[in-house]
Amino acid sequence: MTKPTSGPPAADLLVSLNQNYLPQLRVMLTSLFLNNPGLNCRVWLLHRGIPDGLLQELNTDLQRLRFRLLPVRIDERLFDGAPVTKQYPQEMYYRLLAAQLLPSDLDRVLYLDPDILVINSIRPLWETDPGSCLFAAAAHTGKTELANSVNRLRLGTEQDYFNSGVLLINLALCRREIVPEAIFQYVREHRQELILPDQDVLNALYSSRILPLEDIYWNYDARNFVNYLMRSHGEADLRWVMEHTAILHFCGKEKPWKPYYRRRFGALYLHYMQLTRRILAGPSE
Repeated sequence: MTKPTSGPPAADLLVSLNQNYLPQLRVMLTSLFLNNPGLNCRVWLLHRGIPDGLLQELNTDLQRLRFRLLPVRIDERLFDGAPVTKQYPQEMYYRLLAAQLLPSDLDRVLYLDPDILVINSIRPLWETDPGSCLFAAAAHTGKTELANSVNRLRLGTEQDYFNSGVLLINLALCRREIVPEAIFQYVREHRQELILPDQDVLNALYSSRILPLEDIYWNYDARNFVNYLMRSHGEADLRWVMEHTAILHFCGKEKPWKPYYRRRFGALYLHYMQLTRRILAGPSE
């Protein structure tokens, strides 16, 4: 970790989604705002068709959080040579090609999935030096190495299987080393084998160039409380998570904003949904 600098903290955040996930994006950003006081955050939104009216509403809300929205509408012609189907939508490429899609004066950006709560400071993560790595990411190893072993065999890699929902992206290095056609070619050749397409491509092509992060701090899988508790020999109980975990990630098909969600941390998400409604309903300063 790099030494914290003086002055107000600042960060460039990357998100990529369609209009259906705008409510979850608001909750994620509100949690970031509440638990990172004074954060000066630019939010880069990669999209290919969110209506201008919805973007203006989002911009108004982010102004209440004192964040700056910078939407980037993607030129679909950039993906003329990419395999694009219902299973492999154009959006799956955005985070991997962020260096080609964002302004050239950006050196790094922190990508976050919208199904996330930020419950403590992200500053240590933002100030992490990726060195010669293209990305920094965490692997969800669970109680055993079974999942990692299966994914290493499936993709022909030697490293852990990294989750792509939280990525610190070394844009300066990615611009020099990531070739879009190499990604498109890999998908063309392996499309029948890809289960989680963008995540599989990240691991298959770049896992050896990923700086490992500790998932219990920076990409906590909200489904696996018992696994984390066992791995920590009982230390990582609920109180520990609330005090130490920075990024709580609601991975998988079950989501806490949907009816009948019964997993742990569901009530916490509902609490942040209520806080989001309350804060964003207030007058803009």
